[in-house]
Amino acid sequence: MTMNTHGTWARWSACLVLPLLAVGCGGPSEAESPPPAQPPVCSVEYNPFATRVVSFKPGEDAGFGRDGYPDIVLGPPHGTGAGMGSLDVLSLGKQGEIVLELTLGAVDGPGVDLLVFENAFANFAETGVVAVSEDGQTWHEFPCAAANRAGGYPGCAGVKPVNSSPENGLSATDPSVAGGDGFDLATLGVARARFVRIRDSGANTYGFTSGGFDLDAISVVNGSPVCEWR
Repeated sequence: MTMNTHGTWARWSACLVLPLLAVGCGGPSEAESPPPAQPPVCSVEYNPFATRVVSFKPGEDAGFGRDGYPDIVLGPPHGTGAGMGSLDVLSLGKQGEIVLELTLGAVDGPGVDLLVFENAFANFAETGVVAVSEDGQTWHEFPCAAANRAGGYPGCAGVKPVNSSPENGLSATDPSVAGGDGFDLATLGVARARFVRIRDSGANTYGFTSGGFDLDAISVVNGSPVCEWR
């Protein structure tokens, strides 16, 4: 059996030349390779409450609770049940507005995803309009029927008494015991929210420095860590 060494050498030469041509014609080199993609950095803190006030625009007759601001609206609620309203609140005033940021983003899960706590009690309610956003720019607002007292102000916050507080051990993330008003992201077709905006409805009682919606706290029922690209 004979071997065609000329044909074999020609084939090997072609194999060697082609990669060299690829590099010489602008192919990627090791020095020019892009750095590997870095994964997002996710919060490891499990905090179901608001951790930062992004903005607060007080309305007319706001002011109560400003001495404890911003901490007074961060962390857990301080509910006192149906008998009386809590004083651990910030009054927004007529059509006042506050935006809060979550460390544990709310996600659409089974049932209620987010709870908003005011200081409603017995038959006394002061309504607020709730909106959510993932980026703090594009907002999705829950419909609030602030004039429908007979129907229980559907879709509004500030309607149900708050039961949970650090003193009584009732979970602030369990809608069955916490009290407050629950919101389901599925209502808006929203999968996830990192920011919560609450605006006084303008249909409440006003006067002195405690007018309008009185915010106690918010809590995440269904959530996942917030992740950021660095």
